Amino acid sequence: MRTILAFFLGILTVPGFAPFYWFPVPLVTLALLFLFWRRCTTAMQSVWLGFTYGMGLFGAGVTWLYVSLHDFGAMPPVLAAFALVILCAYLSLYPALCGWLVFRMQTASPHIWALAAAAAWMLTEWLRGALFTGFPWLALGYSQAPDSPLAGFAPILGVYGVSLILVWSAALLCLWFAKAAAAVRIGLLLGVIWLGGLGLQSINWVEPIGEPLTVSLLQGNIEQDLKWREDHVEKTMLTYAELILESESRLIVTPEISIPLFNDAVPPDYLDYLAEHARGNDGDILIGLAEHATNGIDTYYNSMFSFGSSPEQVYRKHHLVPFGEFIPLKPVFGWIIQTLHIPLSDFSRGGTDQQPMQLAGQQVAVNICYEDVFGEEIITQLPQATLLVNVSNDAWFGRSIGPHQHLQISQMRALETGRYMLRSTNTGVTAIIDDRGKILDQLEVFTTAGLHGLAQGFSGATLYVLTGNYLVLGSAVLLLCMGWISATLMQRKLL
Repeated sequence: MRTILAFFLGILTVPGFAPFYWFPVPLVTLALLFLFWRRCTTAMQSVWLGFTYGMGLFGAGVTWLYVSLHDFGAMPPVLAAFALVILCAYLSLYPALCGWLVFRMQTASPHIWALAAAAAWMLTEWLRGALFTGFPWLALGYSQAPDSPLAGFAPILGVYGVSLILVWSAALLCLWFAKAAAAVRIGLLLGVIWLGGLGLQSINWVEPIGEPLTVSLLQGNIEQDLKWREDHVEKTMLTYAELILESESRLIVTPEISIPLFNDAVPPDYLDYLAEHARGNDGDILIGLAEHATNGIDTYYNSMFSFGSSPEQVYRKHHLVPFGEFIPLKPVFGWIIQTLHIPLSDFSRGGTDQQPMQLAGQQVAVNICYEDVFGEEIITQLPQATLLVNVSNDAWFGRSIGPHQHLQISQMRALETGRYMLRSTNTGVTAIIDDRGKILDQLEVFTTAGLHGLAQGFSGATLYVLTGNYLVLGSAVLLLCMGWISATLMQRKLL
């Protein structure tokens, strides 16, 4: 019975994330999961409950992957469903590992157990985002952006720190449910945690620099099954040319590979014409193109090129999507190329030391699609960068919750860095996000339009920008060790 309930608790956690933003929901579902863990009599029970919770969470939370694999990747329905189940099973190993750790610390004193259990969850969540190129999607901290009081901890500890504090709160709530500690003390502690997060939101970690910049974020709404057809390329180019020429903004941004051509195949007069328009606005345009570089051997990159008043610059995507932009272990997984109809699935990685682009008087840190899921990588261009830009093609997700979850991830990046995040996507969600993670304006999904507005540049650094994940990882390791030692001592005392 508890197994079934744990599975549904995982499913019920998903509304805590975008597009629902019901941030208190994960607090309750996790508290109930911890209550089940507290009642386990064997490690295997605890592991199994963590695994089934994960299957519910990921099974309901990343269903958009089926759309990518089947609807646009042309993978047969049975094979696409099987691939999704295998992925969810892999991702569920991490909450299963957390379940084992929580069980091993059962005998620790209640308040130490709550801290150590939160550390166990956070560390396994971080592992999920680091191993095998990482998949940190649905890290619990994202559910608290931007409206939860706990969002105040993001500029200090990042998304994993928010996860740590959320799970600590859930573990304390579990103790209250189980009457394992004084209710008044737990209530006061929870109040301090959540009111403390609210108070932290009043701190100005960064300061505005210069005047607000006029920006236009373009959404071409090119259907994914048409994007790479040769007979549709000209129409795509005309769509973006019209959107660009309608804009009088100093910074104009197009989505990821908005023009489905290699940079050396785009007619030069097309780019010259658009660059001249940008110079007339005393600004610059960012255009997404596949880049063909020849340095002795042919190399291909997923890139963003700038044209206009500033010298031409290029950003090359570094963190590539496995099985989408490159095939890991080709001798083992090479057959997937034949199964999936994904164009340009053999990109090379850009450098890790790329600097912000100097555009329209701002230092712009560009990241492409999946890259903004990795906060520790975004901050490598800070504090130099004054603005963040994310370009994406979430048409792969179809009309699912995937694009909205991706939007919330961008909101967390804005909170962590104290920078505006400008999102230009093919089909949505295109949005202007301020330095507090709030959406100032956005376009309707699956519409062809430009989002025109103002973006304020910022200087300075949040604590997270300065320390990355090291502060929260070090704290979590210490808390886990403290829980392990407490549990060991208590076991010896009982013996």
